[in-house]
Amino acid sequence: MKKLILALALLAPLTAFAAGGGAIHPNDPANIDTGNEAALQRGANHFVSYCLNCHSMQYERWQRMEEFGVPEDLLKSNLMHAGAKKGDLLKVAMARGDAANWFGAPPPDLTLEARLRGSDWIYNYMRAFYVDESRPFGVNNTVFDNVGMPHVLWEQQGMQKAVYTEEDDGHGGTHKVFAGFEKVSEGSMTDVEYDAMIRDLVTFMTYMAEPTKAKSHRTGIMVLLFLALLLVFSYMLKKEYWKDVH
Repeated sequence: MKKLILALALLAPLTAFAAGGGAIHPNDPANIDTGNEAALQRGANHFVSYCLNCHSMQYERWQRMEEFGVPEDLLKSNLMHAGAKKGDLLKVAMARGDAANWFGAPPPDLTLEARLRGSDWIYNYMRAFYVDESRPFGVNNTVFDNVGMPHVLWEQQGMQKAVYTEEDDGHGGTHKVFAGFEKVSEGSMTDVEYDAMIRDLVTFMTYMAEPTKAKSHRTGIMVLLFLALLLVFSYMLKKEYWKDVH
């Protein structure tokens, strides 16, 4: 655990590659359900297809996906890299030095990104890329200004531009306020389909970031119920012991 915490601390500055500061626009809830096995399976497929080329999930193993119903044969044939074993960690083949040269910084590991950022943050971030010719990859992001990550899902979402309006700042000047997105080109998916895809991806990332969360919650509830029952019996026992004293 100490090594994991240290690794996260070292990776924190690198998250500027894939996400960053600034207000979230739009600020929509992800509304995910980590108990939905179908969504987890679709999200796992999206992650392997579009994210794992650059971003590792090096603190989780392939076999974790069997927990939400991915059969072993399907795991090996459709998700795992050639030659990989179920017990292997989800790592990328890209060398960190090459990634730093290509992108300016190595893409951060995403094992605990959902715990660090929150599922809503990731959901909005993946929907907020817009055309910006001043950036190295021709896109920017309203959730993370001056993002260094290319829009890898542009073929699915299409391209859009950010629309801003001028508003009075109350001090005799004006400032820009984000008003929404305007389509520049259509993608292979409708907006509803793309949002559903991102929701599945976020569901998977959230589950992998804390796979024992649901079990922990159930255990916590059982413990509280046990303590409540114990309190009743303890009180009755106390009354029995002290009845002659009072």
